[in-house]
Amino acid sequence: MKKGTINVQTENIFPIIKKFLYSEHEIFLRELISNAVDATTKLTKLVSLGKADVELGDLTIKVEHDPKNKVIKVMDRGIGMTEEEVEKYINEIAFSGVEDFIKKYLQSGDKKDTGIIGHFGLGFYSSFMVAKRVELITKSYLAEAPAVKWSCNGTPEFTIESAEKNDRGTEVILYLDDDADEFNNEIRILNILKKYARFLPYPIQFGYEKVTEKVEGVTDKEGKPTYRTVEKPRIINAVEPLWKKSPQELTDEEYEKFYYELYPYTYDKPVFYIHLHVDYPFTLNGILYFPKLKKFFELSKNKIQLYYNQVFVTDNVEGIVPDFLMLLHGVIDSPDIPLNVSRSYLQSDSNVKKISNHITKKVADKLEELFHKKREEYEKKWEDIEIFIRYGMMSHENFYERAQHFALYKDIQGKYYTWNEYQKIIEEKHKDKHKQLIVLYTTNPEEQHSFIEQATRKGYSVLVMDSVVDLHFLDFLERKLENIAFKRVDADIVDRLIEKEEENVPEKLTKEEKKNLEEWFKSAIADKNITVRIESLKETEDVIKLIQPEFMRRLHDMSKVAGGLLDPGMDKTYTLIVNANHPVITNLVDTVDEVKRKLQIEHLVDLAMLEQGLLKGEKLAKFIQRNFEILK
Repeated sequence: MKKGTINVQTENIFPIIKKFLYSEHEIFLRELISNAVDATTKLTKLVSLGKADVELGDLTIKVEHDPKNKVIKVMDRGIGMTEEEVEKYINEIAFSGVEDFIKKYLQSGDKKDTGIIGHFGLGFYSSFMVAKRVELITKSYLAEAPAVKWSCNGTPEFTIESAEKNDRGTEVILYLDDDADEFNNEIRILNILKKYARFLPYPIQFGYEKVTEKVEGVTDKEGKPTYRTVEKPRIINAVEPLWKKSPQELTDEEYEKFYYELYPYTYDKPVFYIHLHVDYPFTLNGILYFPKLKKFFELSKNKIQLYYNQVFVTDNVEGIVPDFLMLLHGVIDSPDIPLNVSRSYLQSDSNVKKISNHITKKVADKLEELFHKKREEYEKKWEDIEIFIRYGMMSHENFYERAQHFALYKDIQGKYYTWNEYQKIIEEKHKDKHKQLIVLYTTNPEEQHSFIEQATRKGYSVLVMDSVVDLHFLDFLERKLENIAFKRVDADIVDRLIEKEEENVPEKLTKEEKKNLEEWFKSAIADKNITVRIESLKETEDVIKLIQPEFMRRLHDMSKVAGGLLDPGMDKTYTLIVNANHPVITNLVDTVDEVKRKLQIEHLVDLAMLEQGLLKGEKLAKFIQRNFEILK
């Protein structure tokens, strides 16, 4: 037996490992499995290069759990280690065996995509976050090399001695610490393996499971097939995930099935998907799905899973993809994304920006291709993806430039246009007297129906802008586009929304009569936040309208989005427009019955408020009762 001290730069690194090496202690199992995969990959590389004359045989990596003795074992049939290699790679912390292997065996042109996971040499020591003692029994693939056993109890002292092991490979044995009881649980271990190892390139076996299978050639008395329950090795991973396959080999059904494997509690089908495959100047594979977003969404940052050579790393991809792409679901697998020792947080690197830009470009390519080749189908899917596209346009300049070719705008007739197409349609009719293009829109076609009807009677077009991002999207477009303003269709009477050269409309009331009219209406309105405006409009225009000016309404809407941070009085600021030329109003002026006039004015005010959904409670009850009185 040989004894020694682990070569580290601090007196005792183990307390540091236990507390600070990884943010989550469950990572230890990921690291040990990754090491086993690396050992297996190294051997297969040597065999493929003709530098190892061994029969690969079964390469299953096995995980065993002994709850009674609080032991976890991870075993592989990979390259194994000699005693010299154990001293070099295990006893000198942070000396990476992977880097040494690449330099020794692989040519410079082979280094790019080795399929080997680890690069830091600290993964093995994550065992000590949960174990009070760790043993390593290993035997090199080299025929003449004897088996060796390494043991350490969580101090810098270790022992190395000869061991009995007939087969090549490595066995890591963890004796769990008293404060690591959570990992002495089969379900907990199984969930960790499913989280981190479900797509590794070699079978990962954890115990056994009972399965029901059909007995071939055997039927019951009625001729029906018979079944039996058997115990089989529980393999927790798919060795060749979908993103590693060629898109030409796959069907839509396979992509959809994989989506539900990734998100088993999702019920909606993805709208469509993008298969990523890049070999140069970086390596990147993955599949991104467009989920149905509809009208409401949360900016989820845990829907895209990041893998490093098929090992799950994190579902926080912030920094790898732009924010708007985090609305997508799916997987990204790349060995070129730099990760620190825990593989959980990104470091700054030029490749990250390249990868981010490439993903953005591929998404734009897919959307533009669908739009041009299958526009009718694309339009049917628009409501499912419009939030994603508009959010992307606002947050990513390059995407905005591309999206102008496939971002759509829907009018109240349900027709879809690109911005260039729509601008050509409204160019002449929607320009006001100042040569500014006014774009009318509605956020709720049903509630704003009467205003829409007035606009369409004038020959104007109205867009439907009712998604949760449209409030900010309109502000964005006004800053982006020149000489264009967006006005909600109920922000004013239609002639004031798009002001043309003024027509001489005869005035039926004198200034004194208008002043009296204004006072009458003011006295009928209890709400001080509603102002009265007397207008001499055409007789054919509405008698009365309650509007909320565009500027004030946008402030109100922004206040709601911001959780009511602005002045709460803003959402009550309205203007009551009274058409002084309408016969109903001129009759009011002419009437001598003050009681009747007051009742009629109150009724008109209530009608205007009812149209805006502002008549509630006692006022609504009185309005209904007043209607019954009128019917009598």
